[in-house]
Amino acid sequence: MATGTLEEGQVRAMFDRIAGVYDRMNRVMTVGLDQQWRRRAADLSGVGPGDRALDVATGTGDLALELAARVGPGGEVVGSDFAEEMLARARAKAGEAPVRFEWGNALALPYDAASFDAATVGFGARNFSDLGRGVAEMARVVRPGGRVVILEITTPQRAPLSWFYGVWFDRAVPALGRVAGDSDAYTYLPSSVKRFPGPRDLAALMAGCGLRDIRWILTAGGIIAIHVGTVPEAAA
Repeated sequence: MATGTLEEGQVRAMFDRIAGVYDRMNRVMTVGLDQQWRRRAADLSGVGPGDRALDVATGTGDLALELAARVGPGGEVVGSDFAEEMLARARAKAGEAPVRFEWGNALALPYDAASFDAATVGFGARNFSDLGRGVAEMARVVRPGGRVVILEITTPQRAPLSWFYGVWFDRAVPALGRVAGDSDAYTYLPSSVKRFPGPRDLAALMAGCGLRDIRWILTAGGIIAIHVGTVPEAAA
């Protein structure tokens, strides 16, 4: 098996195992900026009052809740994940928000074609065992003219940030994982980031899945990439 990859069942078990520390670890690893990046991704989805949105690999639901704030009480957000422990924590956060959290496999989404105005994934795409299939599924369930948004960690190419990034992800993050009680999960994280396509390659993959008008934004000095693609309108 390639470095940074796990079988689907292993990924599910890993996220069930770390669900209790997941949010705290995210805040520590990103110095609290991960919520800001999710807000940016939700803005780029283009959803508004009354819309219907899907958040794939929703984890503990933070991006889904950002989408819910934008669709309002007249809209609906579905947060889908295959790790039940993560979903349990997402449901505990939801309150009265117009969002429901349910089990689903990103590679075979249990939703009709063109049934959402947008689909997002935040820090989950690199865990897809088949990235092309997962992105194609997201595109399938979005209506023509709707958007697919992928928020993910990427590898900065320029020093000095590239040096800091290497030290942080290769040494500090696994050490934090040991403190949190799961060194394997937080050793997997930097490996999974390294094997994930860079921004241009991810854009090309999205185009290969039929998306159009693809663009991406690099933020946090090039550590975070947010890609947006549009499902094309049907030919007249």
